[in-house]
Amino acid sequence: MNEICTEKYRPHTLDEVVGQKHVTERLKAYVAAKNMSHLLFTGPAGTGKTTCALAMAKEMFGEEWKGNFIELNASDERGIDVVRGKIKEFARTAPLGGADFQIIFMDEADALTSDAQAALRRTMERYSRICRFILSCNYSSKIIDPIQSRCAVFRFSPLSKEDVEKYLRMIIAKEGTEIDDDALEGLVHVARGDLRRSVNSLQVATSLGRRITLDTIYQTTGMANPEDVRKMLETALAGEFVKARDKLDDVMIVYGLSGQDIIRQMHSALFDLSITDSEKVRLMDKTGEIEFRIVEGSNERIQLEALLAYLVMIGGNKR
Repeated sequence: MNEICTEKYRPHTLDEVVGQKHVTERLKAYVAAKNMSHLLFTGPAGTGKTTCALAMAKEMFGEEWKGNFIELNASDERGIDVVRGKIKEFARTAPLGGADFQIIFMDEADALTSDAQAALRRTMERYSRICRFILSCNYSSKIIDPIQSRCAVFRFSPLSKEDVEKYLRMIIAKEGTEIDDDALEGLVHVARGDLRRSVNSLQVATSLGRRITLDTIYQTTGMANPEDVRKMLETALAGEFVKARDKLDDVMIVYGLSGQDIIRQMHSALFDLSITDSEKVRLMDKTGEIEFRIVEGSNERIQLEALLAYLVMIGGNKR
């Protein structure tokens, strides 16, 4: 089987980008005008920020795009020396192939230090005639206001389940992969709007060399089957604490999950329980407290069992 990877199936044009039509339509206007302002791409991981930057550069510069586009990762090079050195040096360089400007794409720009962002602000202003910046980040609040005011802001949203499923089906068809329908649904669930995560999860599952089932998906993605988690919570609500504790052991051993992983899945499953809204509110409050204790270093087994015990008590009030 051929190797499945995000780079292999990365879209080459803005029309091929999945699920961000509200963004790509605006970017196409820049391509048509052969001009653009500084841009700020913000949104969750795996939603197409880097892909849109690359696709726009390819469409705008054609065959000369590699000479007029540089990609930097601010999480690797985040200090002021990078801005004063590498970025400033490239910004001074004349565009190639008759282009009016070149593009510097800074991925994970929210990792830049405050001093580096202050220096970048001046560089963006000084070389704006021959250089445009595209900054990509997960949290726009970590970008200083003077930089945000110099950029047109594009907000990327998590991809819909339909968009993720459609793209995965395209990859599966091209690769000739055999996958169960419920396993595909599991992949979409695991993605949670992150297409890169779903493609990587598909590759890991495919590497096992057999038909992909739902159990394969959850065992290779670091998540428990939501049905197993729901049954564990329902068992606790029914007052069977020992059985619920045994199910917790099974989930932790079979899927190899940490306490933080399980508490997050328990949080999602709580909304599907047959309890009143007021009881769900109490459970949310308790779950947040337990999650905080685990993050702070408390014994995760004791804390998870304490949450199950709390569920038993809520279930006891109903009986």
